Amino acid sequence: MSTATTPDTHPASAAAPDDLGIDRAFLMQMARIPFIALGWILAAFLAHQLWAAVAPSPNYAPVVLVCVGMVLAAVIDGWAFKVPNWLTLSLCLSGWGLGLLHTLHVPVDAGIGGIGIALLCTAIGFALLFPLLAIVGMGQGDVKMLMGFGSWVGAYFGGDAIEILLYSFCLGAIVGGVCGIVMMVLRRKFRKNLSNFREIAVDLKVLATVGPSAAAARSQARRPGWDRLPYGIPLCVGFLGYLAYRALEGTLPGMQ
Repeated sequence: MSTATTPDTHPASAAAPDDLGIDRAFLMQMARIPFIALGWILAAFLAHQLWAAVAPSPNYAPVVLVCVGMVLAAVIDGWAFKVPNWLTLSLCLSGWGLGLLHTLHVPVDAGIGGIGIALLCTAIGFALLFPLLAIVGMGQGDVKMLMGFGSWVGAYFGGDAIEILLYSFCLGAIVGGVCGIVMMVLRRKFRKNLSNFREIAVDLKVLATVGPSAAAARSQARRPGWDRLPYGIPLCVGFLGYLAYRALEGTLPGMQ
């Protein structure tokens, strides 16, 4: 004799998430950054030794190495419109590491900047692009790219790094402006872009008078209609261009 069974009307309890809402991929990416930074420091040491063996003084191997990092960041930004954290943050961290080694008088390379100036130049790099970051006119990767460059030149050049960082940034800003004008000419959107420039000026005013949240919200409303520019490329041109200019002129610190 069969017995009727009453179906279970209680819904099965959903499985509780085991990650508590944590982005595990992001955490794994962040966990790798210190090891990548150690790789940059080791590369700086090996490049210094190689330069010393085949080329005369001054030994600019770490400067060449950070330029390679900037070119890599620019290529990725041009391809994906994004500069990854594994590159920018590892450059920041490794620059601090080199500065700390210099402070402790560990002969890892020919740099003369300590941890203090490396941190200061990193902060200056952030401050230079913070207004554009706050109004969402600049990606976080571009800001961290400038911070990474500041970290390394601070650790290598010491007090002279502030001037190098500021002039490199200014040259990058000029190159970015020229690229923007070329884009306007090629796409024939003069009226739209002039309107955007006026709106950006208002965004900056809102940033100064009201705060970052209001400025970002105002800027985000216009974001779908923006013409995107991978700003890592102009920044890279500014970095390499200014260093090359000082080297050709013979005024790069260490040449005198």
